[in-house]
Amino acid sequence: MRQRIVSLILVLVLSVSVLSGCGGDTASSSKGSSGGSGEPIKLALSPWPGWFVWYLVKEKGFFEKNGVNVELVWFPVYSDSLSALASGKVDANSQTLSDTLAPASKGIKLKAVLVNDNSNGGDGVVVKPSVNSLTDLKGKKVATELGTVDHLLMLTALEKAGLGEKDVSYTNMTVNDAGPAFISGNLDAAVLWEPFLSKAIQEGKGKLLFSSKDTPGLIPDLLVFKEEITKNRPEDVKKILNAWFDALDYWKANPEEALQIMAKAAETPVDEYKAGVDSVKIFQLEDNVKAFQKADSLESLAFTSDKTANFLKGLDMLSAIPKPESFLDGHFVEEVMKERKK
Repeated sequence: MRQRIVSLILVLVLSVSVLSGCGGDTASSSKGSSGGSGEPIKLALSPWPGWFVWYLVKEKGFFEKNGVNVELVWFPVYSDSLSALASGKVDANSQTLSDTLAPASKGIKLKAVLVNDNSNGGDGVVVKPSVNSLTDLKGKKVATELGTVDHLLMLTALEKAGLGEKDVSYTNMTVNDAGPAFISGNLDAAVLWEPFLSKAIQEGKGKLLFSSKDTPGLIPDLLVFKEEITKNRPEDVKKILNAWFDALDYWKANPEEALQIMAKAAETPVDEYKAGVDSVKIFQLEDNVKAFQKADSLESLAFTSDKTANFLKGLDMLSAIPKPESFLDGHFVEEVMKERKK
């Protein structure tokens, strides 16, 4: 699935004029569209269960139904899609909230307009059978990658048990290494995401102790536009959102066909894709409107943004904490809701 990293490297790629590594639907080297409604809006996505819904939108013709010209741009490597948006090679990208904070803190004009999904068990703390509670992690060897959303998940789990990172033997390790290390018995615990999580449980005889299901809202996945698109082509932005919600309605009415379409796009057997997508909560329109409202809980994007930004700043991975209102724009989903209820 998606390699979710905190992408301060975005700052380094802003001057890059040509990107490589694009595949799938043709990724043009020309600039994204900021002009008239006839030009295609280049919408990027990468491997993550909730984002293959965009291929259901495309396959069933919902972009055309809503009168918007969209070109899906596939990036096998998630970080390449972040670079593409930051450097203006695409107009919109499917990315995490945490990966939106770095460019926002540097003044890159972006607007998050849609919550695609929240991780809902797709990220978790897997432990040896001898570990029975979060407090049992004290003094144990725990691995995750520094600065990732799973590092934040680990700290959230420890905090729940009255522990801090200093109370465990923390090991900075990528998920690609942490999964096999846990399976081979070299770790007491690891924070992983799918499919590494399930594999570690099955092959490493581990058990799930804590997951993103226990922290709803901590790991949101968003549709993020260049701000100029939201200013110059607001009706097209709304049409794209309507196409997304049309696809969700179609999925609900035709679950087997929809799963087949998305699994094919993911090049994954249907049962494996279903297991992956079951580990996320797909956000319906009502969920979106609620997420963009301010509240003192992780179900609010603004609250989660501040929590995540403070976490990253504490690691010296953000120089400043961006104001949520500078890059979160919920008025589009509010307008879509009003129009769809007419």
